[in-house]
This record gives sequence, structure tokens and C-alpha cells, in this order.
Amino acid sequence: MGTIAIPTRSHRRLRRRSVVALSLLAVLGLGLTACFPPAEPGAPILMKGVSVDHLSKPWDIAFLPTGLMVYTENDSGLISARFSDTDTHHVLGSVPANEMLDPTGEGGLMGIAIDPNWSTNHRAYVCYSSDAGPTPDNRVASFTLDAGSPTPISHWVPIITGIPHNTFHNGCRVRFAPGTDQLFVSTGDAGQATAPQDDNSLGGKILRVQVTDDGTKAIPYPGNPGGSTPFLWYTKGHRNPQGLAFRPGTTQVFDDEHGPDVNDEVNLLANGGNAGWNPNNGAGGYDQSQPMTFVGASIQPTWQSGGVTVAPSGSTFLTGSQWRNWNGALVVACLDGSPDVGQRLLVMHVSADGKSLVGPPVTALALGVRLRAAVEGPDGHLYIATDGDAGAGQIWRVDAL
Repeated sequence: MGTIAIPTRSHRRLRRRSVVALSLLAVLGLGLTACFPPAEPGAPILMKGVSVDHLSKPWDIAFLPTGLMVYTENDSGLISARFSDTDTHHVLGSVPANEMLDPTGEGGLMGIAIDPNWSTNHRAYVCYSSDAGPTPDNRVASFTLDAGSPTPISHWVPIITGIPHNTFHNGCRVRFAPGTDQLFVSTGDAGQATAPQDDNSLGGKILRVQVTDDGTKAIPYPGNPGGSTPFLWYTKGHRNPQGLAFRPGTTQVFDDEHGPDVNDEVNLLANGGNAGWNPNNGAGGYDQSQPMTFVGASIQPTWQSGGVTVAPSGSTFLTGSQWRNWNGALVVACLDGSPDVGQRLLVMHVSADGKSLVGPPVTALALGVRLRAAVEGPDGHLYIATDGDAGAGQIWRVDAL
């Protein structure tokens, strides 16, 4: 077990909780390597350990109903699982060769989601960059995922193609709204000036689709905007959304996205809404000096970073009494390369209506490490993918006391 570093505090309650943390480590042998005091009054003690090590740019994490952790690696196109403490990087398969994975820049294999009916259909979904079509694009594919089979990944079928792709601004988180068959997909603008405001482009959007029963096609979800011409998208006017999070007990869905050097955002989405990014200079040129959210946009930010960038990526809502007053908070993994601003977890207390924060974001796990994804597991722990490449990437397990 690694060294436990507990900052000295005089507060009797913190000291007592630290003793409890150490006792649990000794009894359970969890191999946790660091313990952090509460980041604000009422917050939990956090204990961080490494669940999976020696990865190359892990991008997203999902859990099967069995509790098995499955994760993607960006550049290699690998889909792997953590079978046990001694079998943490069990490769299940990868993007098929005929799909010609394009890992350049910010492309590659990105988000992963498990079908709500996985127990009966064994389907999962990923988003990835491909050179297989007439022009490079981002795609969402359906595939059969059966970790116990001799062929764990099979029946790979692209169900959405033609999402704009570039070396930057690709999105691409995929998430099911809990308890529904609504599959949401975040897409970047791929540096295309007209894409975010173009109703007929899949770029700069949050898509909402329904997958057909046979898993071979994605169709517009009933109620999407568009009147007599239904669209795959749910909201438009996005720049590079990499996070999607659903607030428990509500119908609220939030994205988080990268601004143009400043004004990164968290947004409460609304069907048919416009998040306000329009980089078109009027002549079809891509103008990064445009405001992240133009005046009059129907979606106004729940939060903006202001004059700095934190590069928000994967996000999730925390649930359970173990999180103390963080129960119900939104946590956002940040990538920014400036350790004094980004490279941390931002904990956000969102107002009941979802339109603002109750107080400024709280910093946690500011360790100078780029954080790509944050996913709460079915065991109630928080799992965080770091952005290290060439074997430096990890998946952390964060426990709360």
C-alpha cells in the first residue's frame, strides 16, 4: 500500500474522521495512496487510489449492470475492462480496422455508453473519428459487448455518420438519460464556422436519438425540434462540448464545453435551444473572437469560467450520503494545462432551477494532472480518468468519508 498523506488539522472532528479513514484502509486493504481534508465545510474527506494504471489517454468510463468497469483509450482505439485487482487492463477489442480510426489531434476513440437494456441485448455505443468515408467524420457505433465471450466485441455497426471531424473540437461524450432510451451525443464544431448554427449540420450540437430495436440505426428522438422535418439534434450553438450530466430526480441535462480561451461553460440544456456559439465572421470564416454565448441566445450559461480557461471535460452528479454536503453536486473534470487554474475537479452546487450556481465552484484534487472524465460507479465511488499518454494515464478511484 502507498504512503497515506494526511495534512495536519487541529479540528477534533477531522482528526477523528482521519483515524476512521486509516482504519478502513488497514482493514480493507484498498491500496489508496492519498487522503485529502474537506475542501469546504461539510464536504467529505477524499481518499484517492489508482484503480487502473499504465494507460494511454483513457477517455471515458462506463459500467455494466454487473458492475464491471469498461473504458476507452483515445489514440489506440482500445476498449478494455477491469476484471480484478490483478487484471485491470483486459483488452476486449478495438475499433475495427475497416473503420480506419483517426487518432490525430483531439480525435480518436472517445465516449462510451452502455445500453439500458444491456442485460438482454448486450449492446454498447462509442463515438470515434474515422477515415473510412468519403471525407473524415466522427461516428457513433453500436456493438455487442459480452466480456465473457471468446469474442467480447462483435456486430459493430455505425449508426450515426457524418459528424464533422477535425484535429480539434470533436466532442464527443455519449450518455443515456437515466431510466430512458434517449441517447445523447455531444459534438464539436470541428472548426467549421457555420456548423453550430446550421440546423442541417451535426456539428456543434447535442444530439438526442433513439436506437432501433435491432441496434442498426439511430433515429431522431420523438419531440426533437424541427417540426415536419425531424432532426437528430436536441440543442445547437455549441463549440466543443465534452461533458454530459443528468441531474438525479429531475429531467435536467447539462453539458460543459470549452470556450475560446476564456468563458468555458456549463449549460442547462432545453429541447430546441440555442447555446449561442456562432463563429461565422459573416463570410463563412471561423472567427474565434466571437462571444461564447451571443446576446439573446435561448440557453444562457449556468456557469462561465470568465477570463480563464479550465477546459472542462467529463462530468457527473454525485449521489449518496457518503458525499455529505456534496450529495447532489455536479463535478467537472478539467484538463487545462495551467495548474493554477485547471487540472482539477470542480465541484458545483447547482441551484434548484439549474440556471445558476449556489456559490463559486469548489476545487478538489488539484494535483497538476489533466482530468478527462468523472463517472460515479454503481458502488458509489467516483472514478476519474486522467489524460496521460504513453502509459502515464490512469483511472483513479475516489472514496468519500
